[in-house]
Amino acid sequence: MPDRFSPIGVFDSGVGGISVLGELRRTLPREDFLYFGDNLHAPYGTKPEQEVLGYVRGVMDYLIAQDVKAVVIACNTATSVAAATLRAELDLPIIGMEPALKPAAEQRRGGQILVLATPMTLRLPKFQALYQRYGEGAHPLPCPGLMDLVEQQAFDQARRYLQEHFLAYDLSQVDAVVLGCTHYVFLRPILQEILPPHVLILDGNAGTARQLARVLEQRDLLSDRGGSLRLETSGDPAQIRPLMETLLARA
Repeated sequence: MPDRFSPIGVFDSGVGGISVLGELRRTLPREDFLYFGDNLHAPYGTKPEQEVLGYVRGVMDYLIAQDVKAVVIACNTATSVAAATLRAELDLPIIGMEPALKPAAEQRRGGQILVLATPMTLRLPKFQALYQRYGEGAHPLPCPGLMDLVEQQAFDQARRYLQEHFLAYDLSQVDAVVLGCTHYVFLRPILQEILPPHVLILDGNAGTARQLARVLEQRDLLSDRGGSLRLETSGDPAQIRPLMETLLARA
């Protein structure tokens, strides 16, 4: 039975959730974390919804077997597909991701908001509901394949990809870019190079970390010792773990 000294499970379709993990560890340095990247089945964002739900259930079974006290779904697509279902089935704190469209809307100065995300994240009801509330001036921008470039650390290709995707927009009229996939957070330095200085670049990582801290406190599950980290993958550990460690240092 998990207690307050049990680890927190964090998972993503690959290594993008490492960006969230970095924020979680800064916010909750006394917690033990178990990160699982489902690299064998990545990417989630271009696959059918039921297929992704099946993969997520497999990851959850693994994390529950590790006696985690809470789970962070560090993936916008997996959150959109599975979070509500998992919360209905499990008596376990489950924290998901949400594209930072609300804070972008609150800081909008009359210009456009570009929301970069996987095709599935933009298509599913969770984002559509968010868009209905905060989508004035917002332009959803599906980015199939961009996650894969981060997984491959193909950052020069990612720069060209983003430059091509932005050609349709007058960037002087853009107020904010929302990073609606946790992988895209690792592209922030490239975005800062190619976007005008006034453009805000927003992601949901800090909000997710704050929500986890609130939920753990409410359930009396905050740890006052620990700070360990395990990195696991459904892919080839010899290949994936060094990449995770590199990205964690960058995060």
